[in-house]
Amino acid sequence: MGRKLWKTDDELFTIVKKELFTCVVGDVMDKMHLQHQFLPPQIRPLRQDMVVIGRAMPVLAVDVFEERVAGTANKLMEKPFGLMLEALDDLHPNEIYVNTGSSPRNALWGELMSIRARKLGSSGAVLNGYVRDTKAILKMSFPTFSWGSYAQDSAPRYKVVDFRVPVEIGAVRVRPGDYLFGDIDGVCVIPVEAATEAFTKALEKARGEKLVRKALEAGSSAVAAFEKHGIM
Repeated sequence: MGRKLWKTDDELFTIVKKELFTCVVGDVMDKMHLQHQFLPPQIRPLRQDMVVIGRAMPVLAVDVFEERVAGTANKLMEKPFGLMLEALDDLHPNEIYVNTGSSPRNALWGELMSIRARKLGSSGAVLNGYVRDTKAILKMSFPTFSWGSYAQDSAPRYKVVDFRVPVEIGAVRVRPGDYLFGDIDGVCVIPVEAATEAFTKALEKARGEKLVRKALEAGSSAVAAFEKHGIM
């Protein structure tokens, strides 16, 4: 693969934002036999131009049916939101809050959580469910990926029961420290042990696609362009 093009996550993320898009990263992971790396397609950016890149901080959530339950066998049931606030406060710079969600009947994220996450240096939020306070989050331009907007509160409907643990969303396993990359075409998970190869090959492919684009714009047939460059 040649020389590694970055030394730190910050350098990598700058390159990714400048040159890459999720389609090309997904394509190279397919070739690496990592063929189930995209989160479900209903997880979309809150605004079309939002891009998120960072390390996963997975958050596990479940359904509940009361905000507080006294005399419970599980002490978390006495806490509004469960461990949601603790999970939020544990975010590190360049990390993405990744919530498994529960039944899709309430918001998982909002304005005040976005403010706290940004203060901690978080790169964004990826939610297998809804957000609220949408106007405020859009005004902040905090990268937020979700099923869309829905105002219903989470307090009597869901709790966070753990965080910094491996989770699964759709067909994808997400572990603490894995890379997440999202744009208008979806969110993909890049396993940390495959990241150097995946991002390096994605950069090679993206740069090659520029040559194909020029050939097609100049009138080349698709067959000829693919035969020459092996990219389409």
